[in-house]
Amino acid sequence: MLISLNTSTLRGHKLPITELIDIAAKAGYRGIEPWPDDLEHHVKAGGSLKDLKKRLQDNGLAVTGAIAFSEWMVDDDAKRAKALEETKHTMDMLSQIGGTHMAAPPRGDVKHVDLLKAAERYHAILALSDHFGVIPALEIWGFAENIYRLGQAAMVALEAHHPKACILADVYHLYKGGSGFSGIRELNGHFLGGFHFNDIPKNPPPLDKITDADRVYPGDGIAPLKQLLRDLREIKYEGPISVELFNPEYYKQDPMLVAKTAFDKTKAVMQAALSD
Repeated sequence: MLISLNTSTLRGHKLPITELIDIAAKAGYRGIEPWPDDLEHHVKAGGSLKDLKKRLQDNGLAVTGAIAFSEWMVDDDAKRAKALEETKHTMDMLSQIGGTHMAAPPRGDVKHVDLLKAAERYHAILALSDHFGVIPALEIWGFAENIYRLGQAAMVALEAHHPKACILADVYHLYKGGSGFSGIRELNGHFLGGFHFNDIPKNPPPLDKITDADRVYPGDGIAPLKQLLRDLREIKYEGPISVELFNPEYYKQDPMLVAKTAFDKTKAVMQAALSD
C-alpha cells in the first residue's frame, strides 16, 4: 500500500500542480491524486500534460487517482449527457499523465435516484474506461442524499455488471454517512478502487454538523485506523492509501510541513498496524 497525496490536503495553499508534485516527492509520497482543475490551470498557464507526466516520472510519483464532479447519476437526461462529456475530458487528461483511477461521487440531485438506475449509469461511465484506461471508482459521500453508505455503493457497483466496477471508500465518509468501518472486511480487496485516509477529531461535532474541514491527520483522532489497515491487508487490498484532508488550520501552515506531517503520521499508523 503506497502512500499517496490527494492535493486537497494543500488545496488552500493555492499552489500550481508543479509545486504540488515537487512537495509530494520531497515529503516521501510515492503517489499523488491531483484535482482536474489543477491540470486545467497548468494547461491554461502554458504548460503541457506531456511535460507534467515527465515531471511525475522524474519524481517517482504514480497518479493513483483524481476526482470528477460530473452529474453522471442524476435523472435529468441533459445533465447526464453533459456529465458523460465532462467525464471523457477528465479521463483524457488523466490518461495523458498516467492516471489509473478517478473518483465518481454521487454529485447533483440524486436523492430519488433508484439504485438500479444508478448502476446502469455507473456502467455507462465505466464503459468509457475501455478507451482511456482510467477506471472510475464509485465514491461514497457521507454527506450526500444517496450512496452515502458503504452498502449502497457496493450494491450499485455489483449491479453495474462491469468487470472494472469498484468503490472508493474514505475514513471521513464512512463515519459521516453512518456506515462505520467494520464493513470493509467483508469486501474483496480488488473491489476497492482506492482508499482515502484521514482521521476523525477526538471531540467530533455531531454527525449532522461534522464537515470535511474537521478532518485531522491520521493518528490524531478517534477512528480505528490500525484495525482498518489490518482489515485492508486481510482482504488483500493492494492499492494506495491516499491522504485527503481539507483542514483550514493546516492551510495556514507551511505546505511542506503539512505534507510531511501527513506523510509521517500516516506511515507511523501503517507501521504500527501492519508490523505484527
